[in-house]
Amino acid sequence: MQTVSEIADAILDREGGYVNDPDDPGGATNHGVTVHTLRRLGLDLDGDGDVDAADVRRLSRRRAKDIFIQHYFHVPGISGLPSVLHATVFDMQVNAGANAVKILQRLVSRMGFPTVADGRIGPKTRAAVRSATAAAPLHIADAYGIERRNYYYALADGRVASRKYVRRADGGKGGWIRRAEAFISPRYHLSDADHAARTRSWS
Repeated sequence: MQTVSEIADAILDREGGYVNDPDDPGGATNHGVTVHTLRRLGLDLDGDGDVDAADVRRLSRRRAKDIFIQHYFHVPGISGLPSVLHATVFDMQVNAGANAVKILQRLVSRMGFPTVADGRIGPKTRAAVRSATAAAPLHIADAYGIERRNYYYALADGRVASRKYVRRADGGKGGWIRRAEAFISPRYHLSDADHAARTRSWS
């Protein structure tokens, strides 16, 4: 099983360096950390009295890793989930914030272990997730990864600007889908034909 440090390093590798894509609601981002996160944490890295894209550019990988582990793993309570879910939920928390936990809460509720989909990991959610994991220990991570993939498709259904993250210009799987499938067993990956069929209505 990966350590939290190893999981964070893998997330950093996936996130890459500085980008400021106008189609990304996260705004300026470096190592996966957005300008909104730096503002929330009050990190004025260049000392000019505000937090903006210039501060994002200054963010080091080491500091981004510390932010991830503290504010996207420990603070949300992902550390209290079964270890089989740590990597995928942590990765999704970085990518989609509280939606990561809401997806998990909805999943375990459908499995028969009801909990409120509020994006918070409290005692009831921990208990529901533990029960769901005990019921399907070999499948819970795959099930969550598939729900992640469904979330991305649904998001792109409703937001045209997000479709480029789901479907490449050549029609292949975009970065979001490949990211979700990195946490899904190969036997549950969508074929290229399935992906094309899922996104055909966007043409």
